[in-house]
Amino acid sequence: MQKQVFGGELHSGRPARPIWEAMRHGARCRCPQCGEGRLFCSFSKTVPVCEHCGLEIHHHRADDFPAYIVLLIVGHITVGGMLLVESTTTLPMWVHLAIWLPLTLILAIALLQPVKGAIIGLQWALYMHGFGGEEPALETHPDL
Repeated sequence: MQKQVFGGELHSGRPARPIWEAMRHGARCRCPQCGEGRLFCSFSKTVPVCEHCGLEIHHHRADDFPAYIVLLIVGHITVGGMLLVESTTTLPMWVHLAIWLPLTLILAIALLQPVKGAIIGLQWALYMHGFGGEEPALETHPDL
């Protein structure tokens, strides 16, 4: 049986990188390539180069995507939890505020770095945004 290669004739011919392993390394705030070096030098700023394997990380483009993912996760947890608690008990509003506001803040802060690391790992595994080794080409329109 022939191995299926996604991309057909547009396939780049580059070796496949393990997506889930790279995302797992990134979620642990480690280099997506080796899993050893640190990925962050501060809370949300990545290191320019992996100290262990030398992978250049400075050119990643996670932008706002980690925040959107964190918002989606935290929103489902807190809104689902609020609806569950509200349907089973009758708590005053101040108790809801005392529970759900700190939980929302803590979850958002706790999830932001691992989610950003996983997205950087995904970009590395898919050769996106400079992780492919080639210089980015400028797009030009033939009529201009």
